[in-house]
Amino acid sequence: MQKKMVVTTRECPARRVPSGEITSIPEGQFVTINQALGGNYTVTWMGNMLRIDGTDAEAIGLKPEELKFTNDGHTGILEDQVWQALDSIYDPEIPISIVSLGLVYKVSIDQDADAVQVDMTLTAPGCGMGPVLVSDVKYRVSKVPNVKNVKVELVFDPPWSKDMMSEEAQLEAGLFF
Repeated sequence: MQKKMVVTTRECPARRVPSGEITSIPEGQFVTINQALGGNYTVTWMGNMLRIDGTDAEAIGLKPEELKFTNDGHTGILEDQVWQALDSIYDPEIPISIVSLGLVYKVSIDQDADAVQVDMTLTAPGCGMGPVLVSDVKYRVSKVPNVKNVKVELVFDPPWSKDMMSEEAQLEAGLFF
């Protein structure tokens, strides 16, 4: 997608790049869409670089990404739905899901507290987009039914390597021989 200027059609949640700080763009604001990658949009507004989740795309005139979870009458948090949400999140610089990249090490669910903890890593410990990726995980997992609290723990042991990627992800990234 080439850069495109649009006007927000409603107030739109966004996260600052690279800090991940939550902010909001008011309705009727001019924003420049710089990049569309992995279902998210990187925009510039008032001199700030921000990330808009694909589920909020209609606020910038685009088709929203929908996270659909089946309701089987279960009243708790379903782990497969948490993994579904995680698999919809893409690395900010590589259009491959964080699950396929092998960045998610563990998901823990506390049904009594309606909480989810995700232990994950980054492709490199000094990755400047780490806070944005953590923010993406919190935002998407919070959309899972019955989730009231999401905690993300960045861990670097074991260190990430390309061997943690799925074969499909290795093929997509051109790393599988």
